Amino acid sequence: MARNLLKNPSGNEQLESWELTENGGNQWKVEDMPGDCGHDFCNEEVTKYFVTSFELCLKRQVIDLIEEGYSPEQLDAQPPVTVKDWFCGRTDCGCTYQMTSCLLDENQEVLQEYIHDPETLDPEADCSWRQVTHTFSDYGPGMRFISFEHGGRDTSYWEGWFGVRVTGSSVTVEV
Repeated sequence: MARNLLKNPSGNEQLESWELTENGGNQWKVEDMPGDCGHDFCNEEVTKYFVTSFELCLKRQVIDLIEEGYSPEQLDAQPPVTVKDWFCGRTDCGCTYQMTSCLLDENQEVLQEYIHDPETLDPEADCSWRQVTHTFSDYGPGMRFISFEHGGRDTSYWEGWFGVRVTGSSVTVEV
């Protein structure tokens, strides 16, 4: 089984290993499952999640695949790359979620990009945990980095941490 290349995917080390590309409102925070007005998660081993505020919050990791031990030959064979993320809202406040992942060459130029269009979760509907997953293929030789960025905000502009919750993120390369 391929290993998760993202560091600190569920907030066990607070915000360590993440670059905060947008940090609006009250900024990013880590909370314990299931949290106020929260939903139970499908994996008992995941005990924390990241939560956004009332202005856009995005965080990113850029994975150096050579530094992670992959050879140029392995990467040029175009192995499948799978990105996964879990997100949910609260039962009392709507939120938006977005995710972008890119395969990058040695100059960090985009070879292929996946954008999960911003998704709005309505507390009147089902805001429980859901997973987004995408597998990259046929992207050509030259991949050396992978960028993974996700986040969102609440839709009511409430002071505090009422925005989207994210956890259990992963990036894997199937060599």
